Amino acid sequence: MKLVVIGGGPGGYVAAVQAAILGADVTVIEKGYLGGTCLNVGCIPTKALLACSDVLNVTRDASKFGIDFEGEAKVDFDFIMKRKNKIVAQLVKGIEAILKYRGIKIVKGTGKLLNSSEIEVDREDGTKETVKADKIVLATGSVPVAPKFFKYDGKRVITSDEVLNLNKLPKSMIIVGGGPIGCEIGYFLHCVGTEVKVVEMLPHLAPLEDEDVAKQLQRAFKREKIKYFVGDGISGVEVKENGVTAVLKSGKVLEAETMLVAVGRRAYTDGLGLDNVGIKTDKRGRIIVDEYLETNVKGIYAIGDLLPSAALAHVASREGIVAVYNAVLNKKKKMSYRAVPGCIFVEPEVASVGMKESEAKDRGIDYKIGKFDFRGLGKAQAMGKFQGFVKIITDEKDVIIGAAIVGERATDMIGELTVACELGLTAEQIGEVIHPHPTLSEGIMEALHDVHNQCIHSIK
Repeated sequence: MKLVVIGGGPGGYVAAVQAAILGADVTVIEKGYLGGTCLNVGCIPTKALLACSDVLNVTRDASKFGIDFEGEAKVDFDFIMKRKNKIVAQLVKGIEAILKYRGIKIVKGTGKLLNSSEIEVDREDGTKETVKADKIVLATGSVPVAPKFFKYDGKRVITSDEVLNLNKLPKSMIIVGGGPIGCEIGYFLHCVGTEVKVVEMLPHLAPLEDEDVAKQLQRAFKREKIKYFVGDGISGVEVKENGVTAVLKSGKVLEAETMLVAVGRRAYTDGLGLDNVGIKTDKRGRIIVDEYLETNVKGIYAIGDLLPSAALAHVASREGIVAVYNAVLNKKKKMSYRAVPGCIFVEPEVASVGMKESEAKDRGIDYKIGKFDFRGLGKAQAMGKFQGFVKIITDEKDVIIGAAIVGERATDMIGELTVACELGLTAEQIGEVIHPHPTLSEGIMEALHDVHNQCIHSIK
């Protein structure tokens, strides 16, 4: 069985490898670099940059631990960007090696559907090639949204694509959008010396999180003296030769050297040829699929940011695996979105999974909350990282339906609660598991106990 994947991002290349493992003859069509947005201009580059700001913060806080450095730590922005590029290049080569190891053919170029079994590829060398397939997986991802209103020019007004390839450190930046991208880029740039101003039109930063989670993040931004404006939008933008002026709806005027527009992304279906085969999309241009990730055209599947599901690399990867099980083995494997973890990699880190408390309240669910502050953890005190908390949400049957962690290594710890949420485990079941001491993960255990008002290390 011949399967063709259009797009080599975290959804596409994972789907390709899984299909090859299942015995399919696989071809990947990719117009850019393997790894897609996540590896090249998203998740990995931002984490490489944030790792540098983390080291910088450690040196600045060293005196709190009795360690003194002579002089002041200096930022070499050029070196930081080169390091980031080196990491990305190494990982791209790693993906190429995995695909070759699995016998997967890589075609460099832009793919367009001619019909349900043929794809026309405009190759990098200017030639065209027609690739035939028994089954097709669409995985072309997304691109940043840059409404004309913001006067995007790729120089003064930029998106996440350009900000991760800056040639020099800007003195100041207005960031429109207080979601994960805006917060992470803003935090990094602030740490290395840029004056940052974050604007979020919704009531709080990290608008998809519960208010108590967002407040912890906002307190951290205040401590770091990162300026932010919430519940306020942009009413006007003026681009000048030496900078950008943004007028907020409240009347405040912000000026900066550059402006980053981080207000979302759209499904990238440009030139994909969806109309040639009659694939249905919703009002926002996202592809409609059934519970098995198959489009309305038999044999063509879609995954990742092309769908209305959460635009996250790990979601795309899982969708890729599910889609090819169904495509290659003719299975009826369903995609579960019960426990999708979301992360914001700032300090303190923010991670959540499953249902938010606000959602449980809106649905009229008889829920309970268990909470434990990092301040009560011996390991957190020893590390000097005691800001934040663990929060568990259970339903009337004690089943864990959601969770959030704000604090050091929250993005690593959320894995335990993701498993619990996906498998429908109870707070009692996980709470009876011995957690190692002294660790930050004890905060999960304590919060689980707090659901039943049996938290040992808490005074209320």
